[in-house]
Amino acid sequence: MTERWLSVEEIANHLGVSKDTVYAWREKKGLPAHRVGRFWKFKANEVDDWIRSGNASESSDGGSI
Repeated sequence: MTERWLSVEEIANHLGVSKDTVYAWREKKGLPAHRVGRFWKFKANEVDDWIRSGNASESSDGGSI
């Protein structure tokens, strides 16, 4: 069975962050997302791999999202 696509709200809940953080990570840090019409959709396994690779950590300049 294939993994279903998750909405911004669902992936935010999965990660324990706000929807604003999801949008910021997608725009500024390359959070893996796929545009479907006017909506952003996510695969939990892609996002989990992205988190594990350290891409969600704070930038080296000390700034945060």
